[in-house]
Amino acid sequence: MPRSVPLRRLVVALLLSLTVLVGTTACGDDDGTTTASSSGSPSPTTSAQKQKYAKTRFVANAGLAAGAAYQWIVKPYRAGKFKKGADGRTFTMVKAGLAGTFAYNRLKAAADNAKGDPLLSKAVAPLTAGIASLKDVATRMGKGEAGAGDVGAFEGVINSIKDAGKSAGAEVKNKVPSTSQLGG
Repeated sequence: MPRSVPLRRLVVALLLSLTVLVGTTACGDDDGTTTASSSGSPSPTTSAQKQKYAKTRFVANAGLAAGAAYQWIVKPYRAGKFKKGADGRTFTMVKAGLAGTFAYNRLKAAADNAKGDPLLSKAVAPLTAGIASLKDVATRMGKGEAGAGDVGAFEGVINSIKDAGKSAGAEVKNKVPSTSQLGG
């Protein structure tokens, strides 16, 4: 015996179907081509739009990188938590590896953001090689092979980025990300 479907479910299904139908037809031109952006996010079209928030995004990304590097790499290293036999060394090294990868990613994003501002772009351009070198350092930290030179590399690049931002009028302050942000 067929089971009757409640009227409410039929109405909801009909409305959803119509919404999908109207939404897909609204994205097309008269000639049948679509006009919606394939990336799903709006992209700036003028140079003024591209530059509008370049410094702000640079400061945010560089601040997160600096905060992560200080909180989970520099500070534990200075406290002796990277030494063999230290309490919680394995967990500390895993967090340092995640923080290193996160900081590397945010520094790359900050360098890309800097390209939107002429003054900031000139200040950050010489630091791109230093940022690229941090990729291997983050990997070594995650494996527990970090040393004073690796920690110094992060500190040096972060301080250079901060100095470059300050000289271009975009002062960077440490912003410690949450542990959930580190994991992705």
